[in-house]
Amino acid sequence: MVNFVLIAVCIIAGMLFKATKSIHPDAHKGINTWILYLALPAVSFKYLPKVQWSTEMLFPIFSTLLIAVGSGIFMKYYCKYKGYSRRSQSTLDLASGYSNTSFIGFPLISAFYGESLLSIAIICDQTMFLALSTLGIISALKGGSKSGNINAKFILKRLFTFPPFLGCIGALVISQFVDLSFAEPFFDKLAATVGPLALFSVGLQLKFNGWKKLMPQISTSMLYKLILAPAIVFGLALIFGIKGYVAKISIFEAAMPTLVTSSIIAEQFRLNTKLTNLIIGISIIVGFFTSAMWYELIGLFF
Repeated sequence: MVNFVLIAVCIIAGMLFKATKSIHPDAHKGINTWILYLALPAVSFKYLPKVQWSTEMLFPIFSTLLIAVGSGIFMKYYCKYKGYSRRSQSTLDLASGYSNTSFIGFPLISAFYGESLLSIAIICDQTMFLALSTLGIISALKGGSKSGNINAKFILKRLFTFPPFLGCIGALVISQFVDLSFAEPFFDKLAATVGPLALFSVGLQLKFNGWKKLMPQISTSMLYKLILAPAIVFGLALIFGIKGYVAKISIFEAAMPTLVTSSIIAEQFRLNTKLTNLIIGISIIVGFFTSAMWYELIGLFF
């Protein structure tokens, strides 16, 4: 219950601070810098060395990539049917195929399942970023106005300069040679800041103006992100016999709302940032209810 109260308080606080102009309009950028460069890498160092690797641990990787690919296919046919432009298709793809696995996912997993299972969530999170940094950027390029300005070198540079990804690799490699247990209290303190600060940052960035005109696109994006994507992972877990917490966390992370970073990429490649921001904001609100629904459904089968 404490975690649910924390989620509500942090998001509402961010919205109130923004509405009353009690904080700098770009304050979320500084908060996100702390999260990306310190807090999220600390989460990797705290949990990844304790992961018991098995063939089942490939499932969170596979399912996260499948959701991204599925979004591209789904939005291609939806936009073709509706007669939308390639720009709209790329915007909807970015807003639908990439889950908020850390900023929203980590706090909700802690609330529903406990912090110990963040080790599985980190795998989903890092795979999601890998997909976003490759498939997501390629999709954005096709729909944006910067055609030809991106190549494999650019994608690799983004990937290997992203602090959480480097933290993930560092935690996996260093833990094989050094016992990091002595530093656990330090990682605990930094990792504990992810939830409150990430949720506060989300609250600062939520925007809802002009949603009525774009409701068809918003509802279709949320249909895929909050219902179809986790349903696909749910079905795959049943088909392949994946059980226990690996299945639970993989499905639950698939049910998370749209990734906030999608808006940054949409802006960078001159896509429809207004639509992206609306989907992010509304999916977070709706996602709190649908994630509770998925939690109950997951509990019945796994």
